[in-house]
Amino acid sequence: MFFLFGFGTKVQDLGPGEVRTCPRCGNTTRWSRVRQYRQFTVFFVPVARWGRHRLEVCGVCGTAVEV
Repeated sequence: MFFLFGFGTKVQDLGPGEVRTCPRCGNTTRWSRVRQYRQFTVFFVPVARWGRHRLEVCGVCGTAVEV
């Protein structure tokens, strides 16, 4: 019997976020909103998802802040 499974973290883009000043790099830019979650797949079909978080990510350095 042959099983093809996977486990990993996925990031889904939700569009533009707020204009913020980054605490790490100090740049003021429009951040992007993303949804990050972990999932388990069997034959490329998601079976279980957990650990969902909504984040805003700095476009310059990649620092993420939970919304």
